[in-house]
Amino acid sequence: MIVLQTLEEFQRIYHAGKKWLRCMEAINNVGNIQPAVFYSVGDSLVYRLSEGDSPGNGLFEGNRRYFDVHYYLAGEETVEYADKSRLLAEVPYKDESDRELLSGAGETLRLRAGNVIICENHEAYRFQEGAGVRKVILKVTVEETYFLNK
Repeated sequence: MIVLQTLEEFQRIYHAGKKWLRCMEAINNVGNIQPAVFYSVGDSLVYRLSEGDSPGNGLFEGNRRYFDVHYYLAGEETVEYADKSRLLAEVPYKDESDRELLSGAGETLRLRAGNVIICENHEAYRFQEGAGVRKVILKVTVEETYFLNK
């Protein structure tokens, strides 16, 4: 998991490439979107505004075709993450949802307003306790600007 302390740090490191520019386009549009509604930028990114605690089922979530970027606008939240190879598969990967569910234990981080995290595909994560969380969740394709299956 990549943790950046500020949006400015994210912009400084990830300033090149269409998908990173689209991430910033989505983040800059947050004032115009409704919570829990998915929006898209091109064919490589979907995003939504999340408010409140992250509902969880106690399992880690892993992805293969997309990775998550979370930008914290307010509040604090704990995330636990681990390399998938250290976890046990509970629900096999489904291509339709780009999701697999795993169990086990990992490392925890406390995230707060201003942080940006990138959940890498070799890892799985689960969000735990949170307080006053408001964040933008972006699902970004692992391909540069297109889907291989198109």
